[in-house]
Amino acid sequence: MNRDLEAQPDERIRLLNAQEPVDGPRSEVYCTKIGATRPDEMYIVSAHMDGHGVNEAVNDDGSGTALVMELARIMSAPGVETERSIRFALWNNEETGLNGSSAYVEQRKDLQGIEEPAGSGNYPEPTWLGMIQHDMMLWDHGAPRADGTVSWDQRPEADVNIEFQSVSNLADDSMRLAFVFKAAADAYNTDYPATVGPHMTNTDSTPFMNEVPSISLRENERGSHTGGGWNPTWHSPLDVWTNFTDKDFRLGLNAAQTTLAAVAKLTGATVSD
Repeated sequence: MNRDLEAQPDERIRLLNAQEPVDGPRSEVYCTKIGATRPDEMYIVSAHMDGHGVNEAVNDDGSGTALVMELARIMSAPGVETERSIRFALWNNEETGLNGSSAYVEQRKDLQGIEEPAGSGNYPEPTWLGMIQHDMMLWDHGAPRADGTVSWDQRPEADVNIEFQSVSNLADDSMRLAFVFKAAADAYNTDYPATVGPHMTNTDSTPFMNEVPSISLRENERGSHTGGGWNPTWHSPLDVWTNFTDKDFRLGLNAAQTTLAAVAKLTGATVSD
């Protein structure tokens, strides 16, 4: 892990990161909206809550974490009912190798759809219908210039990237799920469109992708864009509040609009007075 405190010029943020990480029990957080008529089936809506480097982890992945928490707040409001269940999950140890989400899959995949106790109508692990991960939602400023620098302005062509993995066992089903989200963005996003790509990688939907249709939403393509230097805040001291603008946060808002609209449709959500 990047632990160079002196690379961070802000003393307040250095102090925030001063405690050395130590091994210990892993904490993960999730809550479940129970479906009214099909509680034994669910969609997983998630992000990771650990950060990397001496920074505030605003984009990676405070942005995804905030999105998931806001959707959980909306879906738990009075009068909101869904036919199917929704689990809002925040994984830990993504940055150390997708350890939290991998542990969840290993420990809980065989518990799906089991009523406990029998006849109770309670399903501790409803059958997974889809997994939707949110990882870095704010920055789409374009490719690096010839000298390696990147614009500090959100590009007019910014979009929400919806990715599935074309080599997964469930690639066709995941692609169809991705296009449900694309249709939701076309109908409800207020500022930025969405695009679909086949290269989902290096995020917490990866451990799920051979078990259930899985997609990730993010600011740009994880492999070719983020990995190609499009985001100078990634895993760097620059991932702090002051380096993001209203336009950046609007991109995150549009990702939230995409997921809210798609999950509401998939789960049969209704709102009563």
